[in-house]
Amino acid sequence: MSDVAEKNRGQSPISAADAGLAFQNDLLFFGPEILGTEKQETMERQVKAPLLSPHGPGDVDESGNRALTPIFPVPALGVLRFITAGSVDDGKSTLIGRLLHDTRQLLEDQLSAIALASKKRGFEGSDLSLHTDGLEAEREQGITIDVAYRYFATPRRKFIIADTPGHEQYTRNMATGASTADAAVILADARKGLLTQGKRHLYLAHLLGIRDIVVAVNKMDLAGYEQHAFEAVRASFAAFAAPMRIPNLRFVPLSALAGDMVVERGGAMDWYQGPTLLELLESLQPAQVVAARPFRFAVQLVRRAGGERRYLGRVASGTVSAGEEVAVLPSGRCTRISAIHTHAGLREDARAGDSVSLALADELDVSRGDVIGRAAEMPRVAHTLEATLVWLAAEPLDPRGRYLLKHTTRTVRAKVAAVNYVMDVNALEPRFGAPALAMNDIGHVALDLAQPVFADPYTEDRATGAFILIDAHSHHTVAAGMVR
Repeated sequence: MSDVAEKNRGQSPISAADAGLAFQNDLLFFGPEILGTEKQETMERQVKAPLLSPHGPGDVDESGNRALTPIFPVPALGVLRFITAGSVDDGKSTLIGRLLHDTRQLLEDQLSAIALASKKRGFEGSDLSLHTDGLEAEREQGITIDVAYRYFATPRRKFIIADTPGHEQYTRNMATGASTADAAVILADARKGLLTQGKRHLYLAHLLGIRDIVVAVNKMDLAGYEQHAFEAVRASFAAFAAPMRIPNLRFVPLSALAGDMVVERGGAMDWYQGPTLLELLESLQPAQVVAARPFRFAVQLVRRAGGERRYLGRVASGTVSAGEEVAVLPSGRCTRISAIHTHAGLREDARAGDSVSLALADELDVSRGDVIGRAAEMPRVAHTLEATLVWLAAEPLDPRGRYLLKHTTRTVRAKVAAVNYVMDVNALEPRFGAPALAMNDIGHVALDLAQPVFADPYTEDRATGAFILIDAHSHHTVAAGMVR
């Protein structure tokens, strides 16, 4: 067994008890895939099952292993999805490796593999980034190319991390990871400050509706843990972000390599009195914002069961209760919810993120792509859209091209009526006169649709304000769009 774990912040190698802990935590995430049951069943099991805490007050047994203490997670916190972003070599993958290591999610064989790979690369100690950089090209070049997803849990909540690339060439990968994220951790090198990709990722995170953004000023160890280095980076980010009016922009100084202010506070930055990165992530509550929005339910499937028609789908936003009055688009007909069904049986209500089947009191003509909501809070019926596009394809936008627009569960033919401008991310100013969008460009366009969609502005509802453009010939996804 390698002594990497002992060298890394003085922690001992993971014991058999901790291996059991890691397996139990993995079961909380991967139970449905392992057992072959429905995903919804596992999500309920996650909420009800006790989480075994590596930091609980368990006693030490006769073998010297700490007894695992069952701690029930706070149900209101739920799962937090967040991305890490920033410029190349800012330490994104190392930060994730540190989070996994210090929350004791890495098993003994994983630490051994990291130690062996680190030794081959000439790295003294353990290069924790190697646990995240899974592609061979990533390990060879020491960069992140693809979006890598990792999972871990603490006694307070569960996390899904998307480690996104820092190089400008892979900006589209970052946009993909950010599209489903609740929060963003944008890293900045304490010695280099705000760079071009830091600006681009901060703007993209804000553009994609992420309300909680944490700027992690990394490599404080290389800056001598000096407060003025942190304050300089914070001032430059705050000045750049001021026009965007980001609701919750926070700053944390840390060293992913040494572990200071990531999970543990360390002793090198006594001048910083704020929370550690993990404490900050545990405190975020984005689900409450989604639940407070108007009720939206896009129908995915219609089936008959129990002598009634049921409409299957996922509650995109808001809440709904049995007996409530609702309306259906595009018909505009009003009815009420007679029942809410799940795999576990009837429920009195459903909220954002719940996969349910709704039964209506009246027999209406409802099919896939229709939207159910409250009559007083229905989305706009749109035949044209003003939208912001993030162009993902290598081929530039063709103003005369044929595209399909996929919005919630509805797909319609679309064409680009006009390219109004391309955004200059560095200056946060529009650049007019551009004939088209190239890969990684962000621009404002007008779209004409063959059939209507039922959309909200993206700033009000990410679920019904987002869409993708698909090339009608190749069926490749070419752009991600946000309704203005």
